[in-house]
Amino acid sequence: MAIISEMQEEKPSLLPFNASLDPSNPLGFLEKVLDFIGKESDFLLKDTAEKEIASAVTAAKKRLREAEKKKEQKDSLKPLEKKLKEESSQPMEVEKPKKESLKPTEPMEVEEKPKEEEGPIVPNKGNGFDFETYSWTQNLQEVTVTIPVPSGTKPRSVTCEIKKNRLKVGIKGQEPIIDGEFFNAVKPDDCFWNIEDQKLISVLLTKQDQMEWWKCCVKGEPEIDTQKVEPESSKLSDLDPETRSTVEKMMFDQRQKQMGLPTSDEMEKKDMMKKFMSQHPEMDFSNAKF
Repeated sequence: MAIISEMQEEKPSLLPFNASLDPSNPLGFLEKVLDFIGKESDFLLKDTAEKEIASAVTAAKKRLREAEKKKEQKDSLKPLEKKLKEESSQPMEVEKPKKESLKPTEPMEVEEKPKEEEGPIVPNKGNGFDFETYSWTQNLQEVTVTIPVPSGTKPRSVTCEIKKNRLKVGIKGQEPIIDGEFFNAVKPDDCFWNIEDQKLISVLLTKQDQMEWWKCCVKGEPEIDTQKVEPESSKLSDLDPETRSTVEKMMFDQRQKQMGLPTSDEMEKKDMMKKFMSQHPEMDFSNAKF
């Protein structure tokens, strides 16, 4: 053993090690080994003696398991080897080639089908996507999820959890129909669900970022091509006062630029300059460049 060899190097042995292994009593053999090591060396006095002995036992067990595994594999292969040997001893019947097969064959033309391009898919009419179990649509502000359920389904039979980044909805006692992370965050306090005609679960989700189109409702689903969404046409009267004012200003400036006229900002600066000049007549602005 490696431990015995190590101990014999540390302290010359005065007595030869004399013990034989009895398979029915391996512990007795180990006791004799440790007794011999204790007498012939200071190994057992070391602080790490227990760890080193445990490590040696672990390594021995590992080698034993590997040997048993190899033996099992070898035993399992014996029936197969025997079968192969019997089959190889039987004469093989070689089929004679037919006369027609001796004629040179013309090369077959295989028509290659064009590979389908992978990429974003075209959205449905609601700028979302239709699945077998549910569908979703969207505009810039909201996402609407529609889930068909058995006719007569009552609200108390539905379980629906709407969190900032996750949606879980389905029928109680069954696997969730939707259970995943949103493409983007929502405002949970502005989201709600209801049952329509006792056969459809409708979930309204209010987007946190209302200037972005979602590529999917739940992450991991096929993504739509947001370049092909069709935003709804809106009227200026539908916008809030601040947004309406900004849009009107942008439209006015665009028209002014097309006609080669000053924009609203340039007109405002010009008016401020005129007012300043009128308030200071004593100053000479004849050589000033504006």
